Amino acid sequence: MPKMKTHKGAKGRVKVTAGGKVIAKKPGKRHLNYHKSGSSIRTKGRSFTLAEGDARRMIELLRGEG
Repeated sequence: MPKMKTHKGAKGRVKVTAGGKVIAKKPGKRHLNYHKSGSSIRTKGRSFTLAEGDARRMIELLRGEG
């Protein structure tokens, strides 16, 4: 059986910390920002921790199980 491959899309979007948390950037800051307030743009610059179920799925994709 061939080796399972890492999901490259997931690899570029999330990071797993040493403690096992999965963090990602908030969406909606790439373009079309002229009508958004400065506070919302700053908020979207931060990263956030994924929910437990989403984090489990991402870890499976990174391990090559999904």
